[in-house]
Amino acid sequence: MKESAKSHTTFVVVAGIVRPIMNLLMRKQWMGLEKLPAGGFIAAPNHCTEIDPLVVGHMLYNQKRMPRFLAKAGLFKVPVLGFVLRATKQVPVERSTSGANRSLQIAKEVVDEGGAIIIYPEGTLTRDPELWPMKGHTGAARMALEGGIPVVPIAHWGAHEVLPRYAKRMYIFPRKTSRLVVGDPVDLSAFAGRPLDKATLTEATNVIMEAITELLATLRGGQPPLVRWDPTAHNQSTHGRFIEQGGKAGGTASGTPDDGTSDAGTATGADGAK
Repeated sequence: MKESAKSHTTFVVVAGIVRPIMNLLMRKQWMGLEKLPAGGFIAAPNHCTEIDPLVVGHMLYNQKRMPRFLAKAGLFKVPVLGFVLRATKQVPVERSTSGANRSLQIAKEVVDEGGAIIIYPEGTLTRDPELWPMKGHTGAARMALEGGIPVVPIAHWGAHEVLPRYAKRMYIFPRKTSRLVVGDPVDLSAFAGRPLDKATLTEATNVIMEAITELLATLRGGQPPLVRWDPTAHNQSTHGRFIEQGGKAGGTASGTPDDGTSDAGTATGADGAK
């Protein structure tokens, strides 16, 4: 997984296209960048719109950290996009247990070489009606505890105003502001030496999700729900887009209606235990 000349060149070309577009679409306010570790780490952001990976990737690239995501395996088969994902060494994720375990192993190799791997613990766009972080999957916690890898929580807010969750079109005017904050690495020392069973991984995941939620609350200036949204408790799937009764995709906090398009998210929180 070492950085090749081809991979670096592809990153530079893609960044040369994407960065000006992102700067045009949104003003940016980035905070806490000094908290990014010098070595390898897991970045764990919230996930509320399909362009989230561009927001987080933009920030990391500007800090000279090549962003690598756990991306849905099917996206690697899409013309042009698949080429870009392969050329920049993104990590394909299969939904099967063995496939997810392999994905996490490759991700660990990236971190071991000092890279940044982005894992969305929620696994897909949040189902929470107000776009607060929902219940997380345990893949990030498992990788962190198995390898002693720091998990850096990241929260951002504002990109959903440009592209609301599941929407078909962007809302460019008036120009929006994307705010992002990097938090201190999550303290998972309480789990050292414990067996990596379901209870431990679930508890560690909750600690990670709480860190992300607290950061988002500072950005939004609001109060998150006392109980984190659990899709299964609301008869919703835990992956892909969801459709509410009446045939409409879940609403957004911006009040813009969603349009029932297919889920085009580019990153997933692979769960090696599921």
